[in-house]
Amino acid sequence: MADNVTSLFRSTAAHSPSMAALARESDGAGPLDFCIPCNPYFPTPAMFDEMASRLREIVTYYPSSAETITAELCALLQLPPSCVAMGNGSTELITWIDHLLVRESLAVPVPTFGRWTDQPLETGKRVDMFPLQEAGGFALDLSRYAEFIRSRGTRVAVICNPNNPDGGYQHKQALVQFLDAMADLDLVVVDESFLEFADAEADPSVVQEAVLRPNVIVLRSLGKNFGLHGVRFGYLVANPALAGKVRAALPKWNLNSFAEHVVFMLRDHGTEYAQSLQQVRRDRLEMTAALSALPGLTVYPSQGNFLFVRLPVGAEGTVVRDRLLTEHRILVRECGNKIGSSSRFLRLVVRPQVDVRRLVSGLEQVLYGTSRRGAAVPELGNGTSYSSGTAAVDRLVGQTNGGGVPLPPAQPWPQPQPLPTPPGTPARGGLTAAQVRGTTGMPDDLTTAPAAGWPNPAGMGRAG
Repeated sequence: MADNVTSLFRSTAAHSPSMAALARESDGAGPLDFCIPCNPYFPTPAMFDEMASRLREIVTYYPSSAETITAELCALLQLPPSCVAMGNGSTELITWIDHLLVRESLAVPVPTFGRWTDQPLETGKRVDMFPLQEAGGFALDLSRYAEFIRSRGTRVAVICNPNNPDGGYQHKQALVQFLDAMADLDLVVVDESFLEFADAEADPSVVQEAVLRPNVIVLRSLGKNFGLHGVRFGYLVANPALAGKVRAALPKWNLNSFAEHVVFMLRDHGTEYAQSLQQVRRDRLEMTAALSALPGLTVYPSQGNFLFVRLPVGAEGTVVRDRLLTEHRILVRECGNKIGSSSRFLRLVVRPQVDVRRLVSGLEQVLYGTSRRGAAVPELGNGTSYSSGTAAVDRLVGQTNGGGVPLPPAQPWPQPQPLPTPPGTPARGGLTAAQVRGTTGMPDDLTTAPAAGWPNPAGMGRAG
């Protein structure tokens, strides 16, 4: 594994090699996964046993029609089937949204989920990327995003809530106001793939807005919520005309038998699902505290089932990633290939405390030199005075370019140019931390309340 780890990452078209590829390189034993953001508590062991007992049946026979599977899902979600389209993963739905509904241009904050930038670029659309500002904690200012969209003349807008990779969250009321302001656009997509893990308010979803509005789609991911990325299933919610247009374009048999089996199991396992979400939220708080105690490591607030962290000055993300994998059998997501991010950032999936302790131990050895290969952070490993923690790092990065060279005096954030970029020429991968540094902040009026998850998740499907 040690000799092949770098080539494994370079040879994959995705951001990381698959678990299957990693297992093949290590005689069948995969690493501890802090990379793929899925629910570690669901399905339960009993549910996996049930699926295993029916494996022959599941893989031998065709699934039911997509209409049958969608109808069952809608009964659980309390949504009309005419407003829902199910796909072989949310990525399939993003592809069809692009092909069917994005005519010329799409705006999206960056960094974010890569398919929202890559998919429209691959089909020749103009992608207007709105850089989230590192100094503001990568928080999205919706009013400035709206101004950016107007200045560019963009016809489709995307918001991921919570955002991936940073976990940034938009309050429902603010999102509804944004939808009102963008009512004349061709389309607004709110990607809620990780919203089930949020606890910032009791009813965070804008699904009902999508049912009623003519130009809004909400995207949800079942694989992430249910801990089943390999099953590949997600869905979108929109008014009947929009949902029907996407549904009509989807291939026949696009939902497999595993997806069908899981959807029909959920009726009897709503309580376990709700409990799994609550446990992930508790783990997120504990993992944030554990990582924040590491000198020089910045942990950004998150409402997803992952944490976005900035490594100490001097640490290179690819080196940290490779050493964690080869020396400690831990897989993390290094974010250097995300537009608007850099290799100083990692995305770490929320996992149980026992796994987090192993991660923290590995980071301590890799970053601060307690392993035989020495420190990835020279200042800390050599015992210099630079060890005062996150606040010191924030001051250093805020006043220099990250390498100790003072930045020029702060300038007001320039207004975007009104002229659109010609198709095929938007910048890719050129946004550095210095370019996105700015002064946005989180709204002051956010309140916290327990999240409800799915409609009545503890008893979903039992009424009526």
